[in-house]
Amino acid sequence: MKGTTRNIIIAVVAFFLLIILVDAIYIVSETNQVIITQFGDPKGGAVTSPGLRVKVPFIQKANYFEKRWLEWDGDANQIPTKDKKYIWVDTYARWRISDPLVFFQRIYDERGAQSRLDDIIDGETRNAVAKFDLIEIVRSSNREFELTEELILLDIASDIPELETGREKIAELILEKCSVITPEFGIELRDVRIKRINYVDEVQEKVFDRMIAERQRIASLYRSEGDGKSAEIMGQKERELKKITSEAYQKAQEIKGKADAEATRIYADAYNLDPEFFQFMRTLETYKNTLDEETWLILTTESEFFKYLKKTGK
Repeated sequence: MKGTTRNIIIAVVAFFLLIILVDAIYIVSETNQVIITQFGDPKGGAVTSPGLRVKVPFIQKANYFEKRWLEWDGDANQIPTKDKKYIWVDTYARWRISDPLVFFQRIYDERGAQSRLDDIIDGETRNAVAKFDLIEIVRSSNREFELTEELILLDIASDIPELETGREKIAELILEKCSVITPEFGIELRDVRIKRINYVDEVQEKVFDRMIAERQRIASLYRSEGDGKSAEIMGQKERELKKITSEAYQKAQEIKGKADAEATRIYADAYNLDPEFFQFMRTLETYKNTLDEETWLILTTESEFFKYLKKTGK
């Protein structure tokens, strides 16, 4: 019985010693850094080198913080530019915990850091955007536009002023301003970028309406040019048709004239061969065409028309 009780006591003591040992040991990985606190107060500096570490069990606590670069992705904000254009500006940044002790004392955790960065970066972004015209925020350089027929027709390229700052330098200004503030919270900012820019809904509708109107104007111009080209082609077609018709009529008249002349020549030759016979045949044709059973003629005996009838009567 005594042996059993002793074994139980040993097991209980070993169990508690194991719990104490487990709570006394903590591991620092290559991606983490640790702040040891005792009853909520930091004890010593940050532990940043990887390895196995020991602390006072149950009294001290290991608070882990990321050593790697972290992502901050803010919400889009409605900001007016210097030239009074209301736009949505969406930014993002990269940051890390540079001083874990200050970070723990001022912010405590990453959720608090995200909230504090919202205030800092959004505020500096608003200040920076409000100091520049929209074109400075949209473009990064004075690279020449690739001129298209539409840009030439709309005369867009000539209206774009030269940049003095540009989008990338504005982002650098935001980073510079924010980097002055963030070390107070144990945070280092690596990069701040403008991810997206867009018009607010009211302005966007007006821009779309203008774009539609410009497209319609270009379409109308193309249709007008097409109608003009069509009229030119139709006019050319009519001229060609009249020319062909005129040439064909002239050719036909020439052929007809030659035929009439040839017929006249043949008639003349035939008449010259035997004028009396020719006159006789022409008179018979006239009789055939003018006389029938109901025709009455009143002629003198001296009439040329009656001459061959008189001879026939004999």
